[in-house]
Amino acid sequence: MDKKNLYPEALDLLQQLIAIPSFSREEDKTASTIAAFIESRGVEVHRRLNNIWAFNKHFDPILPTLLLNSHHDTVKPNTGYTRDPFAATVEDGKLYGLGSNDAGGCLVSLLATFLYFYEQEGLRYNLVYAATAEEEVSGRNGLELVLPELGELEAAIVGEPTLMQLAVAEKGLLVLDCVAIGRSGHAAREEGLNAIYEALPDITWFQTYRFPKVLEHLGPVKMSVTMLEAGTQHNVVPDKCRFTVDVRLTDAYSMEEVLEVIRQHVKAEVTPRSMRLKPSSIPMEHPLVQTGIALGRSTYGSPTTSDQALLSIPSLKLGPGDSARSHMADEFIYLDEIEEGIALYINILEKVVK
Repeated sequence: MDKKNLYPEALDLLQQLIAIPSFSREEDKTASTIAAFIESRGVEVHRRLNNIWAFNKHFDPILPTLLLNSHHDTVKPNTGYTRDPFAATVEDGKLYGLGSNDAGGCLVSLLATFLYFYEQEGLRYNLVYAATAEEEVSGRNGLELVLPELGELEAAIVGEPTLMQLAVAEKGLLVLDCVAIGRSGHAAREEGLNAIYEALPDITWFQTYRFPKVLEHLGPVKMSVTMLEAGTQHNVVPDKCRFTVDVRLTDAYSMEEVLEVIRQHVKAEVTPRSMRLKPSSIPMEHPLVQTGIALGRSTYGSPTTSDQALLSIPSLKLGPGDSARSHMADEFIYLDEIEEGIALYINILEKVVK
């Protein structure tokens, strides 16, 4: 595909996608729009539920395969919006609209890159592009659902807004539902066992404990108590205190190891909601990383969780836009970020897959 058409066509597609509500689990219309766009370029499209994927024209089963992935679902607009979240408005070099930054700019830039390489022969890697659903809710009907359809993968670029710097590691997520057990009684008398007081030492432990292993790019494991619920009325000693803990993991420890340490130190019952969202990383010597560094990009570890957590292969998180703008009111992406994103993706892959 001609390079000069990549950016204007990507921008046009992104404006179409912004205009279509695509909240998690409601992405059917944007999936259809993406599929139609790809098919109009003469590419065979595959679809399962709201996930779309395509392989390069000269796919060779003997070659390793590189995944180019981003998501087309969005969160719901928050109450701080002063603009129509579905109006894809361009002002002062910015494209406004829900999903423009997270992760529409990445989605269309990776698609433009895929189309650039689609017809090329003699590549050292196969390419598969996947526009997937339910990323914002860590749903099971997104990337995880279609991974078996993509075949054996050697590595991946996951499109998320990183200011086009190289996120070579990403923290995993472990959400814990904890219950401290007490015994009910009348608050006016010395009876019962207050479950809130039983929970306090555990909450303090979560606040103060430090896992000893600290990684260069991801730093320490971080634990935060984020929700608490107890009691039925003012004069009844509560018999249960429920609290939620957000744990951001590094790959210095397995999820099972972190959970075991926690259970050894707290009295509360601890139940993980999921063990799926694991920390991820890519070796610094990987060609994707080394090529990015050679092109002047810096490396860092990302504290936020993405679909990278579902991949068991080396994966690099990289994309136009800024994570700080994700989920903000009046979300936007700079137009030149999209243009730069396409150019950098292509430059990296030119040196890796050719």
